[in-house]
Order: sequence, then C-alpha cells, then structure tokens
Amino acid sequence: MRLIMYLIAAALLIVGSAFTTHAVQDDGLILYFSFDEADGNTVKDESGGGNDGMIDGADIMSDEVVYGKGSLLCDEPGDSVSVESFPELEDYTDNSYLFWLNFTVANSGSWDQIIAKKAPGSDRSPGIWTCNRVSLHIHYRFNPGNAGSHCVGPEGEGDAFDTGDWHHIAGIKEGNGFKFYIDGEVVDEQTVPENHAQGEEKLYIGKTGYNSAKFYLDDLYIYDRALSADEVATVMEGGLLTPVEPQDKLATTWGQLKTHRD
Repeated sequence: MRLIMYLIAAALLIVGSAFTTHAVQDDGLILYFSFDEADGNTVKDESGGGNDGMIDGADIMSDEVVYGKGSLLCDEPGDSVSVESFPELEDYTDNSYLFWLNFTVANSGSWDQIIAKKAPGSDRSPGIWTCNRVSLHIHYRFNPGNAGSHCVGPEGEGDAFDTGDWHHIAGIKEGNGFKFYIDGEVVDEQTVPENHAQGEEKLYIGKTGYNSAKFYLDDLYIYDRALSADEVATVMEGGLLTPVEPQDKLATTWGQLKTHRD
C-alpha cells in the first residue's frame, strides 16, 4: 500500500511540475474571461476572483474562436460587457492586458471603444479604441496626459488591420514604460505616466461613453503586474494555467491548457 501511495504522489508531482514548468502562473492575474459560455447575461471570471462580467447586447459566439469553444462578439454600437470595480482593479500601476481580437468591419470614422478601465475623471486606465479613421488602427492611452500609442497596426504606427483576421494584442505597462505587442512582437514603445489615474470605477469591453468597435474578442487576461516578453508569448500560445478549483487546493488541481481551434 505504501508503495502504491508513493507512486501516486510521485505521479502527481510529475504532472504538477509539467504544468508549472511550461505555463505562466497566476501571479498577478486579477481577471480572466475565456468567453466560452455565458450564464444568462453573466460571463464568468475564471481567474478565481469572482468578478464576473455583465453582458449588455453582446453575444457569446462559436463561429469565430481562437481557444476553447466561444468568443465575445460586439457588432452593434451599444454592445458591451461591464465588470464592477474591485480593489485590485482600482489600485494597479503596472499592468498587462492581453487578448485576441478580430475586427469584423472597418472603423466608423469615430473613436470606437474596445476596452476601457475607468477611474474618477478618467476613461484611460487604460483606454483602448480604434482611431477616428475609416482604416483600422488601435489607440491605447493612459491619463493623465493622454499618453501612449496613437494609431497602431500589426506592423506598428500607421499600419492598418484587415477585417476578418485574428491578432493577439498585449499592452504591457511597467513604470513609465509602455510596450505594445501584436502577435508576440513589440510594434510600439511609449512613455506613459508611472502613476496613471486610478480609483473606483468599472471596466468595460465595448461601449462606454463611446460606441463599441465591431469585433470578436477571445481570452482576455488582465494582470496587476508587467508580463515579460516570454510570458506574453506563452499566453499567446495558449500556455496559461487557469484555476478550475478553489485557490487553496493543490497546484495539481489547476487548470487546463486551452485547446486551439484552427
């Protein structure tokens, strides 16, 4: 019996080691939405924090997916998902936002919202829009000073996105430095305020005071720390372990390596 128990324990350690060696851990992960499914108008926060999102008009779809079985579709100006304020979201200075994005139509020519973390007197902690042009670019800014990337595409400033293509987006703020990754490569670097606006306000995907951009969005990860380039690549490749059991369980009860759907 002792031998059997020893072998089981050894196997669990090996499995746990395999997961933890090759995956980004949850250090600093404060919000995660797979968008694989919804419960009515609620989409579950799978970070284990319990900060679920409320869907207003947007849809969970299975026709365009990068990982798992669903993604979020915002295809009308009023579509949104909102997350109520919570301390980690209100307090961070360094932060990382990572997600897959697929634009469905060209820009309206206005500032159309993708994601915004609001704060008292600010909608740029960060604020992520499409630029006010018909061609598709991403505008990624922080207040005070409205600093950050202006109109960026897959090849950098001034380049445009095409509709119908998935791209991995990562905005990494560390101190007063900001790195904008697209598909695992840094395409823009900017100086931003080290202490940007923060405080009690919601996070929005899609419509805020601005109309929503039109897009599919899959696998949104938000950290209250700056991820390294290797970690950005690992998340992009689907190698993040996410908690599927209460956080006081053994490490071997953690997560799934999400399945890529071509």
